[in-house]
Amino acid sequence: MVPTATLETVDLLIHARWILPIIPRDKVLKDCSLVINGHTIQDILPTAEAKKRYQADEEYDLGQHLLMPGLINAHGHTAMSLFRGYADDQPLQTWLEQHIWPAEQQWVNPEFVETGTELAIAEMIRSGTTTFSDMYFFPEQAAQAAAKAGMRCQLAFPVLDFPTAWAQDPDEYISKGLALHDDYAGHPLVSIAFGPHAPYTVSDEPLQRIATLAEELQTPIQIHLHETASEVDAALAETGKRPIARLNELGLLSPLSQCVHMTQLNDEDIELLHNTGSNVVHCPSSNMKLASGFCPVAKLQQQNVNVALGTDGAASNNSLNLFAEMQLASLLAKGVSGDATAVDAATALEMATINGAKALGMEDSIGSLEKGKKADLIAIEMSQLEQLPIYNPASQLVYTEMGSRVSHNWIGGRCVLDNYRLQTLHEETLSQKALQWQSHIARD
Repeated sequence: MVPTATLETVDLLIHARWILPIIPRDKVLKDCSLVINGHTIQDILPTAEAKKRYQADEEYDLGQHLLMPGLINAHGHTAMSLFRGYADDQPLQTWLEQHIWPAEQQWVNPEFVETGTELAIAEMIRSGTTTFSDMYFFPEQAAQAAAKAGMRCQLAFPVLDFPTAWAQDPDEYISKGLALHDDYAGHPLVSIAFGPHAPYTVSDEPLQRIATLAEELQTPIQIHLHETASEVDAALAETGKRPIARLNELGLLSPLSQCVHMTQLNDEDIELLHNTGSNVVHCPSSNMKLASGFCPVAKLQQQNVNVALGTDGAASNNSLNLFAEMQLASLLAKGVSGDATAVDAATALEMATINGAKALGMEDSIGSLEKGKKADLIAIEMSQLEQLPIYNPASQLVYTEMGSRVSHNWIGGRCVLDNYRLQTLHEETLSQKALQWQSHIARD
């Protein structure tokens, strides 16, 4: 027995059957422990050694669990969780123009965004997400909801040419967004990005201004791009240019750029993404549900384009479970490319973790379990019949349903899900709020 005086005291010790750190790639550690002090990972070492070197204020012994970095949902519209199932089985433009935009005009206000964001955060925490990117109206409310829940996020404030409940014109969108950027400068959980909606909803002048401001502030830009064939065809008919080429001419493509969807790409488009260092955010469930097309993930990765994963909003998914997106992304890549080795399990896991961190400009602090990085991690129970036997834990994470087996979730060392129970959100109260909104919207 080692005398207590010789042990170093830390905040948190977590012992687990497996640890999947993501970096190094495709590496699984057995019977190891994470040592967490403050908000960061201090050490990763065999459990037997950890118990000889450390004592903790709080200790978890998760003998049948796997620890891995928290998932990073690189694109969504969190408040749209209150429109889950509202206008299913419609093509994109019909869905937007005849259903979603009119509903948003009628219902979206600060209270709607607050409740919808809380609902989305609860769902994401329960299914293993620790960081999300959001593009929606009233981002002030989303920021407050995320900070209160202890959730890490990037909020891409929207910019459009036309008025909405949040702003009247591009100048007002940008002005409000820059004020929000200042308000949350240096915040430990909330970061702000530019969110021009799409090339077909934002004209050249505001796009050029965003490109200039983003470069000056070193702030990311997230934009829906090449989501459908009709979007590309309309741009070619109107301007003679593919949307991505237009954005490049306006200076909008760079390592700060997060290009969402990208289902309609040719070789020249992919070369442009590679040359500019732009990131792609793949949303497979949403793209399939809206029949938008297939992102050529295997080709992008062959050209060293960083590809992250997003769920999109619950109105077009209808789930925010990033484990489901991992599985679908891998299967789609194999089917589209005709190559069974495309997007293997290790690659799918990278897309949902370190690739998302790179896309958001956060790879130095999150996305993998490494000494000195933020303690954003999840524990997954691996002992259920549906997960047995386990020959390859990484493969099991991607190809079986694991979102429902996330038992614990820590963000910056703070436990936000403890043994399947939410710690920073009240489930019953949130359910009541969501059902109240349903009753209002259903009466319309």
